[in-house]
Amino acid sequence: MTERDGLHGLYFEDLEIGLSASYGKTVTETDIVMFAGITGDTNPVHLNQDYAETTMFEGRIAHGMLSAGFISTVLGTRLPGPGTIYLSQSLQFKAPVRIGDTVTAKVVVREIIPAKKRAILETNCYVGDRCVISGEATVMVPSRG
Repeated sequence: MTERDGLHGLYFEDLEIGLSASYGKTVTETDIVMFAGITGDTNPVHLNQDYAETTMFEGRIAHGMLSAGFISTVLGTRLPGPGTIYLSQSLQFKAPVRIGDTVTAKVVVREIIPAKKRAILETNCYVGDRCVISGEATVMVPSRG
């Protein structure tokens, strides 16, 4: 597979099966608090250590959608890049993400649909080698013509 450098978006005509790009971010306390403030999701499993210790996670975890948002970063800035329009996204949350974990979102082109200028992409997030989110996105990609 070809790994994109993250500097340039692509036109639909540039897409190839197997093309990939990624984005990594270490999740911080500030990220979680800001995400809660922006979205209104103040579930104590994300914000309250004493409460979170009583759950199956035995401590605070990041919002799943915070990590899933890193997929959007790849789509809008790297692959396909600027001008890409999200049409759908499926997600399976497989493992928790905690403060201090570095989440890497990886996107791989799986199918190209020329008639509609769309692409189907594998969208996964990892902490190290562990897949924490798996999914698939359908996007509309800008065309040269």
